[in-house]
Parts: sequence; C-alpha cells; structure tokens
Amino acid sequence: MSANKHDQTELQETRTSRFKQIPMRYLLPNIITLLAVCSGVTAIRLAMEARYELAVAAVILACVLDAADGRVARMLKSSSKFGAELDSLADFVNFGVAPAVLIYTWSLHSLKNLGWVVALGLAVCCALRLARFNVAIDEPGRPPWKVAYFTGIPAPAGAGLAMAPMYLGFLGMIPDGPAAAPFILPWIMLVSAGVISQMPTYSGKSGGGSRVRRDMALPVVAATVFGAVLLITYPWEVMTALACVYVALMPFGVRSYRRRTAAWEAANLTAGSHKDA
Repeated sequence: MSANKHDQTELQETRTSRFKQIPMRYLLPNIITLLAVCSGVTAIRLAMEARYELAVAAVILACVLDAADGRVARMLKSSSKFGAELDSLADFVNFGVAPAVLIYTWSLHSLKNLGWVVALGLAVCCALRLARFNVAIDEPGRPPWKVAYFTGIPAPAGAGLAMAPMYLGFLGMIPDGPAAAPFILPWIMLVSAGVISQMPTYSGKSGGGSRVRRDMALPVVAATVFGAVLLITYPWEVMTALACVYVALMPFGVRSYRRRTAAWEAANLTAGSHKDA
C-alpha cells in the first residue's frame, strides 16, 4: 500500500508541475527570438520572389530583434539555457542560411556550382562560429575582460558584411548582381574566413551594461531615434556606412585585445612572483 501511495504522490507532483504557471517575463525573450526567425525565413521567401530590397530589410530586422532579445532577457532576469539554445539556432537561420540564399539568388547563381559552394560555405562557417561561441561561454578560467571581445566576426555582423554588395547594388554603385559575381565571390569568401577566424573583434558589451548616466539619458534617446530615422529613410547608405566603419574598427580591436592580453599576463606573472616570495 505504501508503494502505491508513493507512486500516486509522484504522479500528482508530475501533473502539478506540468500545469504550473510560467511568468510572462520568461516567455517574452523567446517570443522576440521566434519573431526574428520569422523575419529571417521571410527574407528567404522574398529572395525567391526576387524582392531583394525587402529581403535584405527582413534580415536587418532580424538583427535588431536578435540584439533586443538578449537585452530584454537580462533586464527581466529571465535568461535560461532554453533561451540560449533557441537564440543560437535562430542565429544560424537568420545570419547563416538567409544571407547565403540572398547573395546566391541575387548574384552568385550566375557562377553556377562555384557560386553555390561559396554561398554554402558562408552558412557552414556561421554554424561553426556559433558552435564555437557556445562552447567558449563555459570556458573555465576565462578573464572577465574578454567579454568585451568576440573571437572572429560575430554572426549578425558577418551577415551584414556578406550583404554589403547588395547595398551597393541597390545604390547603383556596382553593376547588377550577376554581372558583379566574379568580384562578389572573393568578398564572400573573405567574410566567411573572418567569421571562423581567431581574430578578436569588439563585442560592444563593455559600455556600462544596461544602465545609462542620468545626464546622458536624453542624448542617448535622441541619438537612437535619429539613427532609426536615418536607417528607415536612407537604409542602404546607412548600412554601407556601418559596414565600412565595422571593417575600419577591426585593426583597433586586434590591437586593443593584444594590449589587454599582455597587461593581464604581466599582472598574473607579477602576482605569481609575489606568491613565490
């Protein structure tokens, strides 16, 4: 009888936990992530319909939503392992598969199998980069200052750089996509290599977290609104400028990372010598 009572108690606890209410703050970041997936997959459909400007805009929207979901999770203190895994899968679709399909249908298809192999390489490199990122999160003994840097070009930035020729094409600064394919192909190869490289790049996570000084609140709000208005009004000019700025900042990221690494190693060496003494 006691065994039956124990089994009934366990069954009741299982049913209770199954119908236990989940706070909305835990669901909101995942909803944003799924909206980003919808935007990325919609970009693929738009590319199939040759509506390339809307397709690129959908990937850009996915970038914005990707930046928002993590910040919302941190502000609401609702980060979870499930959310992290979902975000990683979403990034592969939005910044690996979608840009590869866009650049192939817009330009690289004219190179046939070679163009497809390079587009495929972009998606594969994105998958490898995300897998490496997930493993590095749990790396023991990682210095706190390394949170300010990524290893290689992050997936959203890689997608933005891969689509840079499309911005130039929409502005009429380069020939039509198929005509420019021989020049676009090495660029995509270069971006793919940067995504899986060991090159340190700025992560943008060292700017004070989610808090802003009181005297800087209004300037930050005004700058954000002004930037959003510029992006909506002159999308391809703004995206081209952002791509150029990002590439120009890469050498500074490498130099900053090397300096901080040298300082950290010197501090550890000094601390070790004091302990020995």
